[in-house]
Amino acid sequence: MDKNRIIIYQHFPRLFGHSKRLNKPNGTIMDNGCGKFNFISDAALSSISRLGATHIWFTGIIEHATKSNFSLFGIDRDSPEVIKGEAGSPYAIKDYYDVSPDLAEDVENRMGEFEELIKRTHNNGLKVIIDWVPNHLARNYVSDSSPEGVVPFGENDNQSHSFDPQNNFYYLQNTKFLSPLTEWGKEQWNEEPAKVTGNNSITNTPSINDWYETVKLNYGVNIFDGSTHFDPIPDTWHKMLEVVLYWAAKGVDGFRVDMAEMVPLEFWRWVFTQIKEKYPELIFIAEVYQADKYQEYIDAGFDYLYDKVVMYDYVRAIMEKKASPRIITEAWQRTENLHSSLLYFLENHDEQRIASDFFAKNPLIGIPAMTVISTMFDNPLMIYMGQELGERGMDEEGYSGLDGRTTIFDYWWLQSIDNWSSGGVWDCQNLDVESRNLRKFYKRLLNIVKDEKAFSGKGFYDLMWDNRDNHNFDKEKLYSFLRFKGQNCFLIVANFSENEISYIMRISPEAFKFASLDENALYAGRDLLEKNDDIQFPGQVATLNGLGGKISGYSAAIYKLSWSKM
Repeated sequence: MDKNRIIIYQHFPRLFGHSKRLNKPNGTIMDNGCGKFNFISDAALSSISRLGATHIWFTGIIEHATKSNFSLFGIDRDSPEVIKGEAGSPYAIKDYYDVSPDLAEDVENRMGEFEELIKRTHNNGLKVIIDWVPNHLARNYVSDSSPEGVVPFGENDNQSHSFDPQNNFYYLQNTKFLSPLTEWGKEQWNEEPAKVTGNNSITNTPSINDWYETVKLNYGVNIFDGSTHFDPIPDTWHKMLEVVLYWAAKGVDGFRVDMAEMVPLEFWRWVFTQIKEKYPELIFIAEVYQADKYQEYIDAGFDYLYDKVVMYDYVRAIMEKKASPRIITEAWQRTENLHSSLLYFLENHDEQRIASDFFAKNPLIGIPAMTVISTMFDNPLMIYMGQELGERGMDEEGYSGLDGRTTIFDYWWLQSIDNWSSGGVWDCQNLDVESRNLRKFYKRLLNIVKDEKAFSGKGFYDLMWDNRDNHNFDKEKLYSFLRFKGQNCFLIVANFSENEISYIMRISPEAFKFASLDENALYAGRDLLEKNDDIQFPGQVATLNGLGGKISGYSAAIYKLSWSKM
């Protein structure tokens, strides 16, 4: 049975909904303001739902280390030497059982505000995804909100052992931790013995390029010699299971699992067996970067995997004019039989914005690319907050710097999001023409792939094979394929160049047979994206001479085919 398409809207609450416009580089929360759970209103959620999203990934929800001072509320203050930026990294978790106080209007009721956000999200037809960060936590991990009976990470560790399967951390004996931010002789953060850093940096003096603000968690792998010790079950396994069950009980529908490949596969096999017994509908999306190991993570129990190193990297090369669209065929062949389990995207918090000077410089270049990755298979899709508005990511916010990304380390305000909000109404009236048209494209595309059943099915035929020797079809700029299910068939044509292109495209008898089409019928195609002219062709002409058409620059057509007997 074909499953419904999952369309994820990655949302960063810290940057959402507030209107303090100072934008002081390296500004504090008082300087630059911060988004709140309560700012994510019914109107905002409805706007995201109408865009076409089925799920919303709230990034940076769980409490993480920050330079902001919430000690008046009983929250332990963090040392600036083990924090990246004023706001801190959302992936330096300070308490697995709490939410970020930055995001609450009433800090003492912060969990209640998040629980209300879950309810609002569900009431607007969206499911909730949050981060699960299993590989590492903040150096200053202080859980003040864990349920009764939960033992804090590291509390029962034997720190005289560099490695012990039942320890939660790894210890570097006879050393003190020294942050790359510490001025010599002015050490403030006290960690003795030093713990191994989150990115497996086995030193008490990690560099500025290391994850120096985090500590590596021990899952029974001896990081010093590579040996594994999984029997009896390591203590960290049990603690992480408790964390996931805690959030699932609050109504969270899924987890984006940070750096999943840095945690042993044996843990994933064990933990998913435990979780799915109680919450079989929960989904888990792994951040992985080793394509040759994709199958292993699927077999271990993950529902979906990032496909950054294959589809994203290939399509980005096309968008940057470093490769031709024909390499998309190679991309999908590399992951054949895995497509349903791969998450496709063009932006997320780690990657540069399409419109940035570091990537394509023009958000319109994302139109053919997004159309292709959205319509090829039945896998999940993701867009990042502001992508649909042409957000450029060209601010120099502070710690993040000018890098084409939207900061996850700083307090900041985004003009594009404020324009979308229209003063809290979220009706897009303040968007400029370019942003409004771009959002209209994303809305149309995402709703097409969500509503048209062929895009939730398996029927796919790559027409680049039929046109490999066709000089009237520019394979350096165009990409085309068929999608079909039952009596529904779609012809997709994408133009990755800025100029309108005329073409004559051949559809082979094998393609007609594969898609259960009749060569003796007369076909008409209407572009559901409403950008390109309709097409009409007899089946036999398409097989013998090819069908003629033209397609606008930086555009794509999703032709819904209808046919009648000739």
